[in-house]
Amino acid sequence: MPLRLVVIALLVLNGGYWLWSRGDLAGFGLAPAGLDERDPQRLTRQIHPEYLQIRAEPPKAGASGPSAR
Repeated sequence: MPLRLVVIALLVLNGGYWLWSRGDLAGFGLAPAGLDERDPQRLTRQIHPEYLQIRAEPPKAGASGPSAR
Protein backbone atom coordinates (compact mmCIF):
# COMPACT_ATOMS: atom_id res chain seq x y z
CA MET A 1 0.00 0.00 0.00
CA PRO A 2 2.72 2.60 0.82
CA LEU A 3 4.56 1.81 -2.42
CA ARG A 4 1.38 2.41 -4.39
CA LEU A 5 0.99 5.85 -2.79
CA VAL A 6 4.60 6.72 -3.62
CA VAL A 7 4.12 5.72 -7.26
CA ILE A 8 0.88 7.72 -7.53
CA ALA A 9 2.53 10.76 -5.91
CA LEU A 10 5.47 10.55 -8.32
CA LEU A 11 3.15 10.30 -11.32
CA VAL A 12 1.15 13.33 -10.16
CA LEU A 13 4.32 15.35 -9.52
CA ASN A 14 5.77 14.33 -12.89
CA GLY A 15 2.57 15.35 -14.67
CA GLY A 16 2.54 18.67 -12.81
CA TYR A 17 6.12 19.39 -13.78
CA TRP A 18 5.38 18.51 -17.41
CA LEU A 19 2.40 20.88 -17.50
CA TRP A 20 4.41 23.63 -15.79
CA SER A 21 7.38 23.28 -18.18
CA ARG A 22 5.09 23.55 -21.23
CA GLY A 23 3.47 26.69 -19.81
CA ASP A 24 0.02 25.14 -19.40
CA LEU A 25 -0.21 26.44 -15.82
CA ALA A 26 0.45 30.06 -16.81
CA GLY A 27 -3.23 30.88 -16.29
CA PHE A 28 -2.73 30.11 -12.62
CA GLY A 29 0.37 32.30 -12.39
CA LEU A 30 2.72 29.32 -12.51
CA ALA A 31 4.81 29.81 -15.63
CA PRO A 32 8.54 29.15 -16.08
CA ALA A 33 10.67 32.28 -16.18
CA GLY A 34 11.87 31.90 -19.77
CA LEU A 35 8.60 30.88 -21.38
CA ASP A 36 8.32 33.95 -23.63
CA GLU A 37 12.00 34.38 -24.41
CA ARG A 38 14.00 31.21 -24.71
CA ASP A 39 17.31 32.86 -25.61
CA PRO A 40 17.01 36.66 -25.30
CA GLN A 41 20.74 37.43 -25.06
CA ARG A 42 21.31 36.09 -28.57
CA LEU A 43 18.69 38.47 -29.97
CA THR A 44 20.37 41.48 -28.38
CA ARG A 45 23.82 40.48 -29.71
CA GLN A 46 22.75 40.27 -33.36
CA ILE A 47 24.17 42.94 -35.64
CA HIS A 48 22.01 43.72 -38.69
CA PRO A 49 20.24 40.36 -39.05
CA GLU A 50 18.26 41.79 -41.97
CA TYR A 51 21.43 41.69 -44.10
CA LEU A 52 21.51 37.90 -43.95
CA GLN A 53 20.65 36.20 -47.23
CA ILE A 54 20.27 32.50 -47.86
CA ARG A 55 21.63 31.44 -51.23
CA ALA A 56 21.26 28.21 -53.13
CA GLU A 57 24.34 26.01 -53.27
CA PRO A 58 26.00 26.15 -56.72
CA PRO A 59 25.95 22.87 -58.65
CA LYS A 60 29.08 20.79 -58.36
CA ALA A 61 31.32 20.24 -61.39
CA GLY A 62 30.33 17.21 -63.44
CA ALA A 63 26.90 16.90 -61.89
CA SER A 64 24.84 17.83 -64.93
CA GLY A 65 22.13 15.26 -64.31
CA PRO A 66 21.43 11.72 -63.25
CA SER A 67 24.33 9.45 -64.05
CA ALA A 68 23.73 6.17 -65.86
CA ARG A 69 26.19 3.39 -65.16
